[in-house]
Amino acid sequence: MPKKKPQTKKPPAKKVTVKVIKERPVGYVTHYFTKIKVAIIKFKKPVKVGDEIHIKGATTDFKQNIISMQYDHKEIKKAAVNKQVGVSVKKRVREGDMVYV
Repeated sequence: MPKKKPQTKKPPAKKVTVKVIKERPVGYVTHYFTKIKVAIIKFKKPVKVGDEIHIKGATTDFKQNIISMQYDHKEIKKAAVNKQVGVSVKKRVREGDMVYV
């Protein structure tokens, strides 16, 4: 009669929790000034200087922190809802590109 191997109990599997960070749309690009690299963005949610934004479109896809914002040629710290604000961007964007936070 062959000997049976002693059964070893496996420890229970550890639960792994994964946080999915879903970006939410906060606005869209209405215009872009090529020479000064400024995008005019109409915000649907309040955004402030220092926030990281993700600009995504048909040929555009990059993330950056907001360094400066202007409204009516005056520097602002926070963009109000439904205002078109000038934001300095590092790459070219196009009209209609969506902005996410």
